[in-house]
Formats: sequence, C-alpha cells, structure tokens
Amino acid sequence: MKVILKQDIKGVGKKDQIINANDGYARNYLFPKNLAVPADKGNMTNLQSKQSSEQHRKDLEKEEALKIAKKIEGILLKLPVKSGENGKVFGSITAKEIQENLEKQYKIKVDKKKIALQEPIKILGMFTIEIKLYDGVIAKLKVNVIGQ
Repeated sequence: MKVILKQDIKGVGKKDQIINANDGYARNYLFPKNLAVPADKGNMTNLQSKQSSEQHRKDLEKEEALKIAKKIEGILLKLPVKSGENGKVFGSITAKEIQENLEKQYKIKVDKKKIALQEPIKILGMFTIEIKLYDGVIAKLKVNVIGQ
C-alpha cells in the first residue's frame, strides 16, 4: 500500500515522502497514530501543491539573497578602531561587530552566524570576508580596518 508520511519516522522515511508500506503496518500503526495518509488522488494533489508552494518560497528567498549579495559586493565597510604599535588592534573585530556596522552604515541586515570569519581580526588593513547568505549564495564583503 502506498502512503504519504506526515512526519519523519526513523527507519521508514522522511516527512512528505511516498513509501510502500505493508497493509497491516499502515492500517494498524501509521493511520491510527496519524503518521501517514493513503496515497490517493486527493492526498497526492495536496502533496504536490504543498511541494510547489515550498519550492516557490525557496525561490523567493534565494532571489532576495542574490539581491543582498549584489549590494554587499559593492561595499567597502570601514571600521575605525583604536590601535597600538605595529598596526595591532586593541581587542579584536568579530563577526558581531561587522554585522552591527553593516546594518548601521548601509542598512543591510545579515545574521552574524552567516559571516564566515575564521578568527577575529587583530591587525589593521584590508580584508575580504565571505558572507553565506543562502545555500549556494556567497557574498564577498571588503572590510577596511583603519586606526584612529
């Protein structure tokens, strides 16, 4: 019997997956516990419309990420910091500070977790930082750390 799973079931399948289940397993376990529905014409139509709306939402998110990436590519973010001898910064510049300055100076909101900074910046100079906006969409932000 073909059934559509309503949630992930370990060892059986993932949510919205169509599987072949034994008749007894489906009727006595999956249907009573509301874990699956029969894969009839109506349920298949519902599943297809749900998947197409999900795909549309993902396409919109990716399009928005591409717009933000295009904005970020043309930005030179200036971060004035106090520095000592030999161009060493007092403290360090973290992803959170980059995110705050990007929002304050250019009104672009980016989650700090998406800023790929291997280690905090501790010296003056120009840096190129990758921002992972969406799956497959990576923007390169130029950051100029200048001393005061």
